[in-house]
Amino acid sequence: MENLLLVLVEKLVHYNLSADLSGKMLTFPQETNTAHVTRMTSREISHTETKLKFFTSLRRNHILFSLATLIDDAFVIFKRTAAGEMNNDYTLNTWHSIYATWASETDLGQLWLDGKPSTRKFLQSEAIKGKNIILGQEQVKFGWLFAWQQSFIGLLTDVHMWDNMLSPCEIQRYTNQTNFTPGNVLHWGALDFQTTDRVLLENKQSDCNRSNM
Repeated sequence: MENLLLVLVEKLVHYNLSADLSGKMLTFPQETNTAHVTRMTSREISHTETKLKFFTSLRRNHILFSLATLIDDAFVIFKRTAAGEMNNDYTLNTWHSIYATWASETDLGQLWLDGKPSTRKFLQSEAIKGKNIILGQEQVKFGWLFAWQQSFIGLLTDVHMWDNMLSPCEIQRYTNQTNFTPGNVLHWGALDFQTTDRVLLENKQSDCNRSNM
């Protein structure tokens, strides 16, 4: 009997949405080099404050947030597998609040996990002229080529981005989900974005034992 070969050719599906995502979350259900969320921006970024909440069981490296230029990834939020890269309180299968900051005038960046800061580190010294903000993938090539080995599998919600500095108290208010100032570059309550491939927009999963999701 002749060998039979079945080839499935997938067509990428794009959805353009403009919505208030309060009470919603993005679900990335599988390892892939295609599934992601895109948001374009016309701003030149010389200072950025980016916050989001995520839930995952991944033990490997994975990307949460990427702001890219035509040349390279200019600003990314990336989880490495090495122990202690975020801090000792990082655990799997738990909702975490992450906040990343960078300013071109000091060249320093800092990461906060669940309201606890890391040390400040040198990142880069030039303003970011990127246009492409991606959730769930690292941009190997600007806006279209991704590495499945670093793709995100899990849940994302409450994504905000600012181009101005926030106070530590404002960071804590975001972590505790109290009255904080929404992002002026990305605002989860008024977001224009495009989903590509298998990314689901769902209602948040409620947990009666947690108040900071």
